[in-house]
Amino acid sequence: MKQKFKVALAQISCQRGDKKANIQKIEAYTENARQQNADLVIFPELSLTGYVVRDELYELAEPVPGPSTAAIEKIAKQHGVYIVFGMPELSEKAQATLYNTAVLVGPKGFVGKYRKMHLPTHSVFEEKRYFRPGYQTGVFDTELGKIGLIICYDIFFPEVSRLTRLEGAQLIVCISASPAVRRVFFEILTAARAIENTAFLAYVNLVGIENGLQFWGGSRLIGPNGRALSIAKYDEEDLVIGEVDYSDIKPVEAFVPTLRDLRPELFDKIKENAEKL
Repeated sequence: MKQKFKVALAQISCQRGDKKANIQKIEAYTENARQQNADLVIFPELSLTGYVVRDELYELAEPVPGPSTAAIEKIAKQHGVYIVFGMPELSEKAQATLYNTAVLVGPKGFVGKYRKMHLPTHSVFEEKRYFRPGYQTGVFDTELGKIGLIICYDIFFPEVSRLTRLEGAQLIVCISASPAVRRVFFEILTAARAIENTAFLAYVNLVGIENGLQFWGGSRLIGPNGRALSIAKYDEEDLVIGEVDYSDIKPVEAFVPTLRDLRPELFDKIKENAEKL
């Protein structure tokens, strides 16, 4: 396992509903990232299709693994990198049950997937209209250590990142499609999730305008002490390279031992009171 490696934050805009064009962009950004010695390239939430595609999702969704996963696997194998990207997933058991899914592929092919647990359905968001929530964390063994996946609104719920960390992930990847009105929340929460879990957190956000909805970008790699190691531009496409060094975790964890000081009995109280909300 590599202790130190480079991560590429591939902050792109998408062609709504055009999987072919978006895969071509994923390939171009991956090639660029690899030329800068990146071992992991991360793309935003629903980067395969664009975010605001509404009822088109039923035609665009695919099984995972499936044709688009295979196409991006080929890119990963060709360049010898790991790639995280987002897409609408079609259930293996139903004809119109969809998930908002993060997919991880690598130099040896498909690694795993994570289905978004928390689906925003308020203000400009309508994800529950289209997607079924996931029920499993996504933590995967790779040559870059254990990588955990979460998606956008999941970051508002610290228990998801906590469980991902407790399952061994030292790098939590959050892919996102956050509009500009949510910018300040994500700038705070990305740092908070890294600090409270003494983990690296890579946040990659969509950019551009889709059907009047503006995505702010601002992708970032956060260290276990909460400091931003790399930050992408606001409101435009960008490719930023940051470095993860797992040896940085130990001194932070010793100084602020949040994992040591966990009180598991409180989790039962949270469950009990949440059920009565």
